[in-house]
Amino acid sequence: MSWNPDVYLSFAGERTRPAADLLARVPPGERWRITDLGCGPGNSTALLAARYPAAELTGLDNSPARLEKARTEGPPGVTWREADAASWSPDRPQDLIFSNALFQWVPAHGAIFSRLMETMPLGGVLAVQMPRNFNEPSHRIIREVAQSEKWASKLAALGLREPVLPPEAYFEILKGHAASIDIWETVYVQALNGEDPVLDWIKGTALTPYLAALDHRQVELFLEELAVKLREAYPRSSSGITLFPFRRVFIVATR
Repeated sequence: MSWNPDVYLSFAGERTRPAADLLARVPPGERWRITDLGCGPGNSTALLAARYPAAELTGLDNSPARLEKARTEGPPGVTWREADAASWSPDRPQDLIFSNALFQWVPAHGAIFSRLMETMPLGGVLAVQMPRNFNEPSHRIIREVAQSEKWASKLAALGLREPVLPPEAYFEILKGHAASIDIWETVYVQALNGEDPVLDWIKGTALTPYLAALDHRQVELFLEELAVKLREAYPRSSSGITLFPFRRVFIVATR
């Protein structure tokens, strides 16, 4: 699966805002060891570097393209490493493990949260944000088109997993590992510009595995079919703005 960091960052402000909202609920710390797990092109890491200037900060991602973007355009003084979140464990205890919009891609991530909490010192913080909009029209349309007769042989199996649990489930997973747990949801009503802004948005994230399974011409046809349905589900207003509500779940668990 290959992500394009430039496509992802075409909505940099909207994608970084949840990271800032998550970070606002994390306590201050001095000279912390911090890992940005799933750092992407470094936009969330920049927030961490500004908030914790004395920290020993590491950005981890499994995409060489995103890491190259982070190395060239991200904050200085960060150690950038390639790693798989599903199997990663810190080589030293971390005071903060921060993850913005990664774990929806990782199966059975609740068990990973429990494991990571057990590696942290007392007072250590696990801070996670994940999209939880997989039953909204944007994602239902992806699944419906992918499972249609035209595309099912190549794409149907990609959309069957419900990747993010209800907030209450994460409380149950973490309650035996944390002294305090703060979980909340926010729906961002995003005002997007452009001809097909919802399609452009999901091309940078949710559509990635689908597009990777198709050749160039198939990608064009698949996107054309999605665009028609997405315009119906998210009509553009007379002012040219398309409203795209987007639900996210936030977790701040302190050891």
